[in-house]
Amino acid sequence: MNRHRFMMATRGYFFSLIAFLILQVSGLVLDNVQGEETLPPSNTSIWQVALDGSGHFTLIQEAIDQASSGDTILIKAGTYAEDVTVHSKDHLTIAGEGLDQVFITGEKRVGSLHIGKWPYGATNVTIQGMTVSQHGGLGVGIFNGSGVHLKKVHVKGMVFSQQVEGVHIEDCIIEDSETTGVAFANSSGSLVRNIIRHHDHGIALGGNSEVTLRQNVISDILFEAVLMNDQSKATVIRNTFVRNGGGVAFHDKAEAVVRGNIIGQSKFGFLFAPDSHTKLAFNTLYANQGDYLLHGTSQTPIPERAGKTDMTLAPGFVNPQEGDFRLRQDSALLHIGEFPYLGALPPLSAQ
Repeated sequence: MNRHRFMMATRGYFFSLIAFLILQVSGLVLDNVQGEETLPPSNTSIWQVALDGSGHFTLIQEAIDQASSGDTILIKAGTYAEDVTVHSKDHLTIAGEGLDQVFITGEKRVGSLHIGKWPYGATNVTIQGMTVSQHGGLGVGIFNGSGVHLKKVHVKGMVFSQQVEGVHIEDCIIEDSETTGVAFANSSGSLVRNIIRHHDHGIALGGNSEVTLRQNVISDILFEAVLMNDQSKATVIRNTFVRNGGGVAFHDKAEAVVRGNIIGQSKFGFLFAPDSHTKLAFNTLYANQGDYLLHGTSQTPIPERAGKTDMTLAPGFVNPQEGDFRLRQDSALLHIGEFPYLGALPPLSAQ
């Protein structure tokens, strides 16, 4: 099987699996809920969850069911083998003692942690300070709501968002899924300063999703670091995509602004569909088998799609063999265009 057929077959398998997960989780196509930002109420409560009985509850789900809008749930250290769902809540904060202290492992359902479910969404919900392990191929599922914030969460598996406005994923580690690290279907949001690694695909955008990717490190992905399909739109600023099957693939009518990124040691830097629309500037591509390729059976080089200010400079990482993708003080990627440095991580001199 040639590479084109192999990629198309894999792409078909990937989206079939996504469809299966959606059906398993929701059973129906979710209606789009446009959430409106509201202020939390002044009378709020703090609930504690502890396995040893020293808190208000021993189960996370019990605390969520009891909580009202504006409340905070604090989770003490331990492994919680339960299916957790947050829905019909507004301005709820769920905070664990730390991603190396609190573990949600799931029990019976596809997905250990759900935020929103059909037909009920959740708005302005913050999850932080815990590790969530995949169950049935899904780690975190976000459905039918708005203003969902994952911060300093370690997800061992996929994060999947469908029909959600304003998903913000920040300072998280997302790794080791059976398919994709982060998938957005008809959703909007941002991913900032995350580490995404060891997946088939890093980030996949579909439908009418519109997402900003800023200062993420995506490495050791079997296929593309970023896969864009349908009419999805993205702003891709100062990320580091290294040691992947590919950099960024623009399929169908995808649109993107791509600036200040490092893309290297991959089979390709950028892969363009004829109908895709991109604006590239100040990206550096190095040690790829091809930098700018046209999607098709032969993967034809298409250098005219390159940004006029793109470069082919080696970044000078501190220790890429050990996954340290910071820039050395003598890196050629400092003070490029309007950027103090290219890529996701500050150089040693800025530490």
